[in-house]
Amino acid sequence: MIPLDVFGSESVAADLLEQVRWRDGVTCPRCRSDRTVRNGSYREFQRYLCKNCDRTFNDKTGTIFAHSKIALRRWLFSIYAFLRFNTSLRQLQCEIDVTYKTMHRRIERFARALDAPSLDLVGPVEIDEVYVSAGKKGRERDRESRSRGLSTRGRGSYNGDKPPVFIIADRGTGQRYVIPAKAADESTIRLLLADRQQESLTVYTDGFRAYEPLEDDDAFDREYVVHGDGEYADDEVHVNTCESHASQVRRWLSPHRGISKDKLTQYLRAFQLRRELFRKPGRDALKHAVRATL
Repeated sequence: MIPLDVFGSESVAADLLEQVRWRDGVTCPRCRSDRTVRNGSYREFQRYLCKNCDRTFNDKTGTIFAHSKIALRRWLFSIYAFLRFNTSLRQLQCEIDVTYKTMHRRIERFARALDAPSLDLVGPVEIDEVYVSAGKKGRERDRESRSRGLSTRGRGSYNGDKPPVFIIADRGTGQRYVIPAKAADESTIRLLLADRQQESLTVYTDGFRAYEPLEDDDAFDREYVVHGDGEYADDEVHVNTCESHASQVRRWLSPHRGISKDKLTQYLRAFQLRRELFRKPGRDALKHAVRATL
């Protein structure tokens, strides 16, 4: 259920932020001391005094919501709609009545606050790559506009504004990871598969030649299917989970009409968070999203 009470009342939004931020107790955001006491209020937000550094702070201090003239309830609505419904920034701009520049800056600040996914692979794992349109948006001064998409046959590249994004599906834990890269080569693949719990990790791939060196490495047990030969599944050997997840990645990026290469990592981290919220009810999903930024 959509938490409409949070989006309709600043005091309710402030209470939600207080619950999430201080769930383990109030600590000073400057000196990290827990010697704090309540010290009045700042509008709808509780204010505190740190007895260690003798400075005051409130529930928003040190968060992405600090120093914003826009009401907290509006920012929470924007985050919720962005993650849950993949709402474009243009539409969010209209919904909360701010300029596009303000909305763009705030959503980027939210995405930058998200941590990179921590891989701890159990296995067996599927790994596959997808190539997405991402480059320098717009036209650079005194230069021709960039060509969009693939102008020639073959796989994309980072320099060609079609960077690879690796999808890893860990069947042992059910986790799925989406990680952009500058190259789809052997060294990148080994780096992505380095954090594993077993000495020999079972890896399912397609016939892409960058995966071939894994066969000669005792740290991996590679099994694969060759799509070019019409082979897509051989009992447990397939990358269908990765391909299904890749289609969701494309749908996630499509409303934003081309992502800059510099911002691609941030948008994919937001996509990763979106999947974590998939089965959570409205208020729990919003709390989880706020917690991810703290």
